[in-house]
Amino acid sequence: MKDLPDFNAMSDDAFRALARDFVETHYPDIPRYTLGRLHWDQVKPWYMVLSAQGWLCPTWPRAHGGMELTAAKHLILIEEFERYGAARVNDIGPVMLGPLLLKFGTGAQKARFLPRILSGEHIWAQGYSEPGAGSDLAAVRCEAVRDGAEWVINGQKTWCTLGMDANWIFILARTDKTVKKQAGISFLLVPMDAPGVTTRNIENLERETEFCEVFFDDVRIPADHIVGGVNEGWAAAKALLGHERVFIGAPRLSAAAMSRLGHIARRAGVWHDPVFRDRYVALQCDVADLSDLFEAYVDRLRDGRTIGADVAMLKVFQSELYQRISELMMEVAGEEAGAVMPPEGDRRLHAAATYLSARPTTIFGGSTEIMRNMLAKAVLDLPG
Repeated sequence: MKDLPDFNAMSDDAFRALARDFVETHYPDIPRYTLGRLHWDQVKPWYMVLSAQGWLCPTWPRAHGGMELTAAKHLILIEEFERYGAARVNDIGPVMLGPLLLKFGTGAQKARFLPRILSGEHIWAQGYSEPGAGSDLAAVRCEAVRDGAEWVINGQKTWCTLGMDANWIFILARTDKTVKKQAGISFLLVPMDAPGVTTRNIENLERETEFCEVFFDDVRIPADHIVGGVNEGWAAAKALLGHERVFIGAPRLSAAAMSRLGHIARRAGVWHDPVFRDRYVALQCDVADLSDLFEAYVDRLRDGRTIGADVAMLKVFQSELYQRISELMMEVAGEEAGAVMPPEGDRRLHAAATYLSARPTTIFGGSTEIMRNMLAKAVLDLPG
């Protein structure tokens, strides 16, 4: 691991220049401007470069191998990587599990799992959603029963992003059926090569396999593969959901889509059309507002403040904005909007891929309808 400079002491302009030079210098010979997620065998070279240079975990403390960036610096990093079209790595370990272990994990768990995330030895998947427990996550039925020094797990998880590439998965499992549903859940760490774990890929509209289902059939794990204590998983789950919804609400998708919209508009000859420019600038203002809102929530994470139900507005804002941008993109692309392959092989001109990519964003991470109900009840204090 390299000794890193104090990034936060730099001016924003200096750090932006550094981040731009970093990605342009170090990005390996793998695809850029991809809308779908690359699989581990494709994106591993970039993951390992980030790891070797100490840039894999922007928000982790430096003592644990992170960059310890402020919210503003982290946002700049995201923007520069997106501008270059850098592929998104398998980041569930760095972005989700790592921060959770730093908050709730034991010393032994941190010592075991954090270095292996940094090294790429452990690639993680998230096992939260089930066929009957998506937005209502507390309804999970996947069950873990204590048997001596082990937990025995039976059940199913679905919509596990890149779960087929992972060698570990963290799950929410029901460990007590006698209490209210939020109180009987535990947070468990499961190796994917344990006997009884099987996966089945889910093909999306673009015929890509970004998601999978994971089945547990009498899977046994050591008793100490639990984070936060027995029946205390809901606190960890809520913390992780808050963290996840912050980053699902990041402006990177919308900002990248605006860049692609600009390329398509120039190709279509409408870049200087005043009607198009009015619509484009309005969307650009929305992206700027989203960036400011995102930065405020990342500040909360950095300061250790609680992420409340109001984070739902960040996710709603981002997902609906992304869809609006994609819809204008399709309109501007005209007859090329339905192309299966991008014009001239340039992914930045592939309007249909952006449109399809934007469709599920109002569903995953909590559907927009559920998010609006949450805001109405928990933030506006409206009746349920």
